[in-house]
Amino acid sequence: MIPSDIPKIPGLGRTWYKRGVGYWVRRASGALLWFVLMGMMCGVVVELYQSFRVHLPPLPRMLWDWTQIAAACVALVWAWVKQHRAIREKMLDPPTPKQAWIEKRYGTQRGQNLGGALFLPALLVLPVVPALFAWCVGTVIGVFAVREYPSEVGARRALEESRSLASGGQKRLR
Repeated sequence: MIPSDIPKIPGLGRTWYKRGVGYWVRRASGALLWFVLMGMMCGVVVELYQSFRVHLPPLPRMLWDWTQIAAACVALVWAWVKQHRAIREKMLDPPTPKQAWIEKRYGTQRGQNLGGALFLPALLVLPVVPALFAWCVGTVIGVFAVREYPSEVGARRALEESRSLASGGQKRLR
């Protein structure tokens, strides 16, 4: 049983406290959802890219394909490294549960607005979209391939602080 003073954090609820089966189910289902979404989006991108490349003569098409493969591999690794560093930096000053919820709410709103705003530019950069989506996949891998999230570390620290303040206050009352 999880104590009632354990704060909820986005995506994990209170399961982060004991890291049991529920915790790993939530993490795995979140990762699976993102990978399915990214797989579908990458499938659409490949189809769009195919419509662009069929108009190229054979030799430039082959060179363009190998360039895209190299760019996608570099973008995938670069995004993973960048995301890994960003998470490490967040671990130095992890968000409290309240800050994690604010970031979650802000990120959701920002993502909805960017989705519509990026439609036209996405069509303009169609030839390099495979590399851009490889970068997105690398970012998603970087997010989910960590031992614990910064929000977990922040929640643990906030819980320890609140418990130490509560025990310190009880000692003063005696």
